[in-house]
Amino acid sequence: MTGHFVFDSAILAVSLFNTILLLWLGLTVLLNAERRTWGVWLAGGGLLLGAGFFVSHSAILGYGLNSVNWRLNVWWYLGWLPVVVLPLAWYTVMLWYSGFWDDPRGRLRRWHRVPWALTILLAGAVLFFVATRLPAYTDLARLAPAALPSIQGLPILAGLYAVYSVLCLGLSLDALRHPGPAARVMGDLARRRARPWMAGTAAVLLVVILLVAVAFATIVLDLGAGPLFLTYGDMTRLIAGFDLAIESLIGLVAILLGQAIVSYEIFTGKTLPRRGLARHWRSAILLAAGYSAAGAAGLIRGFQPTTALLLATLLMTGFYALFSWRSYAERDRYMDLLRPFVASQRLYEDLLAPAAPPAPIDASRPFQALCADLLGARTAYLLALGPLAPLVGPPLAYPAAAAATLPAVPDLPAGLRSHGPLLLPVDPARAGGACWAVPLWSERGLIGVLLLGEKRDGGLYSQEEIEIARASGERLIDTQASAALAGRLMALQRQRLADSGVLDRRARRVLHDDVLPLLHTAMLTLSGGATGAAEELALLADAHRRISDLLHELPPPAPAVSRLGLVAALRQVVEDEWAGAFDGVCWRVDPAAAQAAAQIPPLTAEVLFYAAREAIRNAARYGRAGEGGRALHLQIGVALHEALEITVEDDGVGLGTAPGAPGGSGQGLALHSTLLAVVGGTLAVSSVPDRYTRVVLSLPLAVLS
Repeated sequence: MTGHFVFDSAILAVSLFNTILLLWLGLTVLLNAERRTWGVWLAGGGLLLGAGFFVSHSAILGYGLNSVNWRLNVWWYLGWLPVVVLPLAWYTVMLWYSGFWDDPRGRLRRWHRVPWALTILLAGAVLFFVATRLPAYTDLARLAPAALPSIQGLPILAGLYAVYSVLCLGLSLDALRHPGPAARVMGDLARRRARPWMAGTAAVLLVVILLVAVAFATIVLDLGAGPLFLTYGDMTRLIAGFDLAIESLIGLVAILLGQAIVSYEIFTGKTLPRRGLARHWRSAILLAAGYSAAGAAGLIRGFQPTTALLLATLLMTGFYALFSWRSYAERDRYMDLLRPFVASQRLYEDLLAPAAPPAPIDASRPFQALCADLLGARTAYLLALGPLAPLVGPPLAYPAAAAATLPAVPDLPAGLRSHGPLLLPVDPARAGGACWAVPLWSERGLIGVLLLGEKRDGGLYSQEEIEIARASGERLIDTQASAALAGRLMALQRQRLADSGVLDRRARRVLHDDVLPLLHTAMLTLSGGATGAAEELALLADAHRRISDLLHELPPPAPAVSRLGLVAALRQVVEDEWAGAFDGVCWRVDPAAAQAAAQIPPLTAEVLFYAAREAIRNAARYGRAGEGGRALHLQIGVALHEALEITVEDDGVGLGTAPGAPGGSGQGLALHSTLLAVVGGTLAVSSVPDRYTRVVLSLPLAVLS
C-alpha cells in the first residue's frame, strides 16, 4: 500500500509541478513581451496550452485511472487538443524565432517552406482522426477483447502522430542550427547562448514522443492478449510507469525551456534579457516543487478539505514570505551597489576652497563600482564626445591599467549617431578589448559612449544593467563637465577679480605717488617762473608718458565685432597688435564661412573672437620658445563644414618642447574653452614638437542662427 501511495503521489506531484511551471512561463512571456506579435502570442499560448494539458491530466489522476465517471471524457478530449497542436506550434515558434519570416530569400525560408506546409497537413489529419475516431475514456476503461474491432484505427493514429511529431521536432532542430540574421541587439549572441537549451528541449521532446509510441504499442498489444480484467492491475501499473517517465521528461523540458526564456528572453521580443526574471524563475521552481509535493500527498492521503486548504494556505504564505525576504535582500544589495553613484561629490566645497583652480571631480570611484560590482564587466571605458569632451578630459578605464590598451581614437560604429540603438557591437581589436558600445545622450545630442567588454561570468548584459549603465555614464559625464565648467568659471572670476584689484591699486599708486606730484611740480614751476619752459614741458611730457603707459596696460576695449564682423575684427587685431610678431600671416577664408560668421549672435561672436585672439597671442609669445632668430609663420583658416571652424596654426616649436622656454600658465585656452562650451562650441588643441601647434575653434551650425 505504501508503494502504491508513493507512486501515485509522485505521478500527481510531477503533473502539478509541470502545470505550475508551464502556466508561469506562458504568462511571463505574454505579460513581459515588449510587442505582442503573433509569434509572441503563439509561444505564450503554446505554453499555456501545455499547462492546460496537465490540468486535464491532473484532473484524470484525481478521479483515478480506473474510474468510469463521465466527467473524465471531458478532460480526455480536452487533453488531446494540446497533444495534437503543440508539436506544430513548437515547430512554428522555432521558425519564427530563427527568422523564417524575416528573411524571405534566406536558406531557412527555402528549406522549410514545403516541410512546414506538410506538417500543417499532418496536424489537420491527426486532429480529424482524433475528433472522429477516438473512443471515449469510459469506453476504454470498460474495454473487453470483443470490443477491439471498434478501435482498430488506434494503431493508425499512433503511427500518424509519431511521424508528425518526429517531423516537427526534427525540423525545429534544423531551424535552430541554421537561423537567419537577428534584428534585435545581441540577438545572434543570444541565439548562440540559448541554442543548447532549445536543442536540449527538442531532443527531450523526441524522447517523449518515442516513449509515447512505445507505451501506446504496449497497451494495444496487451489489450489484444486476453480479457481486460485479467491484466488490469498489471496494465494500470504499466500505464502509471510510462506516465511518470513521460511527465518527468516534460518537466525537464519545462526547466530547459524556462532557462532559455528567462536568461535570454527568446520569446518576449525584448532587446536584452532582464536579470530579475531569472530570480523569479528560481522562486517559481521552488514553489512548484513544494506545492505540488504537498498537494499531491494531501490528495492521495485523502485529507479533509479543511486540512488541504490549511496546508495550501501555509505553503503559499511561507513562499510569499520567502519571496518578500529575497526581494528586500535584493533591494538592500542594490542600494549598496548604487551608493557610490548617489554620494555627494562635494562640488560646492571644492568650488569655494581657497585653492585655484578647484580640484576636478573624481569619477573613477563610481565608475569602478559600476563596472566591477553592478555590471561585472571584464573591461570598460567611458569616453566623452562632442562639446563636453574638452571639459571631461581623458577616458575612464576599468580596470585602470586597461587605459593603455585603448587607442587614442577608438573605432566607433557608424550607428552611434542615431538615437535609437541601446547597444551596438564594436571590434574588440580596435576598441581596447571592448565588444559593445552604449551611446550616451543629453538634450544637446550625443555626449559620450560607454564601451563594455565581455562579462566576467560569460553571460549577457541584462536590460536593467544596460539602462543603469547608460544613466550612470550620462550622469558621470554630465557631472564631470559641470564641475569643470564651474571650476573654470570660478577660476576666471577669481583671476578677473585679482587682476582688477592689482590694476586698481597700481593705478592709484601711480596717479597718487608719481603723476600728481609731477603735475604739481609743473604747476609750481610755471607759476614761479624759476626755470624755462623746456623744463616744464619735460615734466608734463613725463606725466603724459606715465599716464599713457598705464592706459596701455589696461585691458583693451572690445573690438567692433558687431560692426566689422568676426573675420574682419580678427584681421584688424592681427594687424594692430602682432604686425611684427610673425614672419608671415596666411589667411584662408571660405566665403561661405565668412558669410555664416557674420550671422553669429553678438555674444557668441565675441566669445569666438577672444578665443581666437588668445590662440594668436600664444603663438606670438611662445612659438619661438626664446629663439629670436627662428622663423615663425601663422595660418588662420575659416571654414564651414558640419560646423563653423576657425583654425589658428603656427609652425613654431610646439607645446612644452624646449626646456626652460617661456610659456603661459595653461589656463588661458582652458578658460576660453569653458566659455565656448557655454555658447555650444568647442576648442581643440593639437601639437607636434618642432612642427606645429594647431588650435581649432568649432561652432555647430545649430548654434549659428
